[in-house]
Amino acid sequence: MLSVIRAERLKWRRTFIPKLVWMAPVFTLLLCAVLMGGRFFQTGSYNWWYTMLLPGALTLVCSLALQKDAKLKYRGLLALPLPPGRLWAGKIIACASWLLAALLVFLIGITAGGLLFGQTIPLLSSLAGSTLIFITFLWQIPLCLFLAARFGLFAAVLLNMAGNIMGVLTFNSGGFWDVIPYTITFRLMCPVLSILPNGLPVPADSPLRSTDMILIDVLVSLAWFGVLFLLTTLWFRKQEAI
Repeated sequence: MLSVIRAERLKWRRTFIPKLVWMAPVFTLLLCAVLMGGRFFQTGSYNWWYTMLLPGALTLVCSLALQKDAKLKYRGLLALPLPPGRLWAGKIIACASWLLAALLVFLIGITAGGLLFGQTIPLLSSLAGSTLIFITFLWQIPLCLFLAARFGLFAAVLLNMAGNIMGVLTFNSGGFWDVIPYTITFRLMCPVLSILPNGLPVPADSPLRSTDMILIDVLVSLAWFGVLFLLTTLWFRKQEAI
């Protein structure tokens, strides 16, 4: 599996993917430093990061990671003496490593910015928030790879961004929406970072500050990742017969 992941990362050398790992978080931090700065820097940066810029960058990375193989209709990839499922898993893990690296760059940047502008989010809360963002964004990787394969780069970005916007609007609707993965990250950031998806602080007496649902939301998100991983792997295996 390590050789498959290394091979995937080698394909990225002449793409925009390696640059995005630092450009996406740095752009977010600079944008918020200019527009907000001061005591709103950390909260504003996190808000822009997990609601808009990270989902967009992750979708773009998944699309670019698939682009070369898709143009060849996966013939070069499926000609390798390896199970198709392992090849697909390699793509997902490679994109997950990009997500982790981008989150680490953002965490370092927002911590440094807090020292400069004033710390409004404790370091442990920031670390917990970034960890939860990583876990609850994993399911988007197999989905975005599939969307890019079926509909192309621009459609994948538009569809995934539309889903994230829907998540912002419905994160606290309850019922059916509690198991929709697009709402989970936004709901978890309320007790962990005390930030609403619109960037405003969570009121002190709000039930959104409760940590009771964190474990359940994480498990639901991981379940979605497992289901999408399985379904997209089965779809990819069928490409061998096309």
